[in-house]
Amino acid sequence: MLDGHFVDIGDVVLHDAGMDVRSPTHELTRAAAALRARRMALARKAPWPLSIDGLSALRGLTLPSGLAKPLGKGMGAQADYEPDHDDEDPLAGHFAEIDAILARTSKTLAGETPLPKRRSHLVYDPEIDEAENEDLWLDVVKRTEQWPAIAAAAITWDAWTALGMYPRQPWLGLIMAGSILRARGLTTHLLPLVSGYKASRYRLQGGEGGVEKVEAFARIVDEAVSQGEKDLQRLILARETMMRRAKDCRSNSRLPQLIDLFLSRPLVSVAIASKLIGVTPKAVDLMLAQLGGALPRELTGRRRYRAWGIV
Repeated sequence: MLDGHFVDIGDVVLHDAGMDVRSPTHELTRAAAALRARRMALARKAPWPLSIDGLSALRGLTLPSGLAKPLGKGMGAQADYEPDHDDEDPLAGHFAEIDAILARTSKTLAGETPLPKRRSHLVYDPEIDEAENEDLWLDVVKRTEQWPAIAAAAITWDAWTALGMYPRQPWLGLIMAGSILRARGLTTHLLPLVSGYKASRYRLQGGEGGVEKVEAFARIVDEAVSQGEKDLQRLILARETMMRRAKDCRSNSRLPQLIDLFLSRPLVSVAIASKLIGVTPKAVDLMLAQLGGALPRELTGRRRYRAWGIV
């Protein structure tokens, strides 16, 4: 959104689940990268994004331990939202990851693995020292630790834009601002600050003072809260509409569980519902037919491998 490119939310959901109905565009892959970064920032404890390791992981340069493993081809949304309970030893995976890192380090030190080449000057500006900018920005974060949450997030976001942090990932700045609000205890979730930025129509002109910047950021936060309330009301309305269809069901009906599944996941297919609810695919088809007009939007537009979601 910050780049002026818009993608369909249904395409983002399908791409995130590995169920694309068409070849992904450049804008779609960037939107998916922003979604992964936001999900990663939310999955870890609040101070973690405000560190060198957090910045590196959110940019996609490294994969932090403790997060979901990368999806293989054909894994789909089922693997993305379900924990793996098949491992007998829950620490075995962590030890294996440590062994792999030590093996790669030993090969690099022995000269068996070539060091990565420098980045192309055709893509990256050689005059920008990203490491120095990261240190300067993290210093601003540290110096505003005792500030009120809104003021600290506003100043650190302004420093982010002034330093030109990561020109190829401009959306990361507002995720970091939301992480600061979360780290200071103002929120327990990441506010949709990008939506608030769009709704507030605030744009940097270069001549604003500190007070004006804090006031403008406060308007962004206010609009983001309003957007979050609208999304919550939309989910509540969708639940009430679907629950009307379930009020006359048998006491042992699994339809309420299917409705809760729609509310907890952006995409639900027959296979996912069958596995998580514990019924046959035919039973899921019958429950979907029972919802009738209250059934959420069909996302794939295909006869096979259909999926639905509240988007």
